[in-house]
Amino acid sequence: MSACDAALSKAKALHIDEYEAFFAERKIITVRITDSEIAEVKQNQEKSLAVRIIHQKRIGSATTSNLDKNDVVESALKSTSLVKPKNYWRSLPQSAKFPSLQNVFDQKIESISGERAADIAYIMINAATKDKRVTAVSGSLNIVFEKIEIANSNGLNCTDKATYLAGTINAESNVGNSTVSGIGDMSSRTTNGFDAESVGEEASDMCVNSINPQKCESETYSIIFEPYAIGEMLAYVFASNFNLKIYSEKRSCFVDKIGGKIAPESFSLIDDPHHPEGLGSKPFDDEGILTIPRPLIDRGIFSGTFSDSFYAFKENKESTGNASRAGSPVGRSAQPIPFPSPHNLMISGKGVSKDEIIKNTKKGLLVGRLWYTYAVNPERGDFSCTARSGIKIIENGRIKSPGKPVRIVHNLPVLLQNISSIGNDTRNVLNWHSLPTITPSVQVEGIKAVSI
Repeated sequence: MSACDAALSKAKALHIDEYEAFFAERKIITVRITDSEIAEVKQNQEKSLAVRIIHQKRIGSATTSNLDKNDVVESALKSTSLVKPKNYWRSLPQSAKFPSLQNVFDQKIESISGERAADIAYIMINAATKDKRVTAVSGSLNIVFEKIEIANSNGLNCTDKATYLAGTINAESNVGNSTVSGIGDMSSRTTNGFDAESVGEEASDMCVNSINPQKCESETYSIIFEPYAIGEMLAYVFASNFNLKIYSEKRSCFVDKIGGKIAPESFSLIDDPHHPEGLGSKPFDDEGILTIPRPLIDRGIFSGTFSDSFYAFKENKESTGNASRAGSPVGRSAQPIPFPSPHNLMISGKGVSKDEIIKNTKKGLLVGRLWYTYAVNPERGDFSCTARSGIKIIENGRIKSPGKPVRIVHNLPVLLQNISSIGNDTRNVLNWHSLPTITPSVQVEGIKAVSI
């Protein structure tokens, strides 16, 4: 009997109205890189079980990693005495037919060893340190295999196997007039989708091409945000505004604008849970509801929000299949209560080459990386971020020189309206502890940058 079956059997014996079990088995290898060498290879295997029950409209939950101790259902039931009934709750999902997705599981990753993981990390390090102007390298490599099962009292029982590979290198140089840095990153679901050498090369290129940066004057620019930079904006500024919970509480900067034009017709923002190699791709969400690609902005029009069951029922709507039980560093874990989250936030549009975008830019900045990105006034859409590395000053269609750090305080609705170009360099982006995104470079006009 599986852990889910045992939990459901116990809940049935206790005559609980509705119940759900979520089991996660995960193998995680983390390689930590410090001072241009591998500092640690850590391997961890974990099994955990989460139970959510709905009894007399009261919702309780519990989780355990001790599968031999058979009291998780009782703990969840006991917790219901502490909460008020949620009379808007409808029901846990029924069983359904789920699609078979491409490039989301790799047997090689499931069976990978710590030694092989270290070999991959060394490839990243060696590629980053070929150029002797790079004086220090740090970073990490995370490799995850997971197997999850969801079962509930309505007959749903579904399983999924998934693999993830995510590598990041930070390269630094103290050559020149100031210390500069560069980042290289790559994330995939299969070994074929991951190029360790390019991670190091990308970090090295950004770093050495930032040596001897010049001051960026505090003025208004046309800014080209490369994928790693726009990915951070998607995760920390864009995403919450399309969350039904945030929207219904009137904390989104797009309240009452569904059906309205909020971006150029050339711009679309899609939550795509079926994208090959997408870090958030899955056939069903973490409640067992079928996932489908959904436009949030469709050719400039605000098309909809995302939600799990709880917040959908609260607003008398149906779930969009966006329940999430996020795991660290990637993937899923046995969190007792799911929360609404996009799977893969993806920007699409008519892509042009970055060289062409630069050629058509009279006065601008190319920004490869953002730091400290956060909402300042979420209801208005105001946000702040800092560009500290990978900055290029553009004049009359040519890169003039590397640029020194700048701070950007801007507004999301204004930013969307002023998108002028979308690149053809789409890639997976996974910023530190953030949402998976799939994005190309994006150019935005009229952004004030302040020299730091």
